[in-house]
Amino acid sequence: MRSSKISLVFILFISIFTLQPAQIHSESQDEMQVHFIDVGQGDSILIQTPTNKTILIDGGPPETGKKVVSYLEKQQVEKIDLLIATHPDIDHIGGLPNVMKSFEVDQILDSGKLYTTKTYAKYLNQIRKQNIPINIAEEGELIKLDPMLTIRVLNSFEKDKNNNQSSIALKITYNDIDFVLMSDVEMDQEKEIIDKNELQAEILKVAHHGSNTSSSFEFLQEVNPQIAILTYSMDNDFGHPVDRVIKNLEKINATIYSTATFGNVVVTTDGDNYFITPQKSPIHNLEKSAS
Repeated sequence: MRSSKISLVFILFISIFTLQPAQIHSESQDEMQVHFIDVGQGDSILIQTPTNKTILIDGGPPETGKKVVSYLEKQQVEKIDLLIATHPDIDHIGGLPNVMKSFEVDQILDSGKLYTTKTYAKYLNQIRKQNIPINIAEEGELIKLDPMLTIRVLNSFEKDKNNNQSSIALKITYNDIDFVLMSDVEMDQEKEIIDKNELQAEILKVAHHGSNTSSSFEFLQEVNPQIAILTYSMDNDFGHPVDRVIKNLEKINATIYSTATFGNVVVTTDGDNYFITPQKSPIHNLEKSAS
């Protein structure tokens, strides 16, 4: 009982500590929530927009599809207005067939990168079964789903790009609060994105689970995030995140939240201010490893 009280206090402390100065919510403004769902080694992001639209970006690996469905149900999601499949890797689209079976999906935004795997075939087959309209993302386009948001595609597929290089990257702006969501984009694409966009953002979803392929210091300086979200599994076989990425994030004074340490991480914003709600504290993992 004592340890769970300590964890609860620590979570509350973390949430309060992450508040920026004068970050007090105004009840007159609609909130947006961005949920970085803990799917282990993979990505799944739920966005509940200010006008109650639902966006799901990726669905994690196949074994976490049911977990994503359960999480969405707990958030009282009834349908998905926009499903974004950033690229066809298994740790991003593997759980999407389960999602499509469980929820009405109005439309899909896909990178346009084709892939010859059973996982990708299952993803396409479910789209056909549900007869879901699918659009291909174009770099620079604005996604018009919620009039209170500006959602811009920073990167998508072009000829000769591999899966990661083809990832749909997004910048989402709600008044004064910006999110940059980098999927698995690599350094060459980061350079192009820097040249074509204004990137400063309060929240960054770090590319490729903190891999050595991404997150150049130059790019991180351009974004200059206050909060950096890393999505990975503690026991992954890839060495994610690499030391260079962590050191670069420390150099720009970003506060790091990882799904491996904190579980699900939710960012709530009214467009002026934001706060972070982690599912668990680092003490949780220390207690788990000690037991």
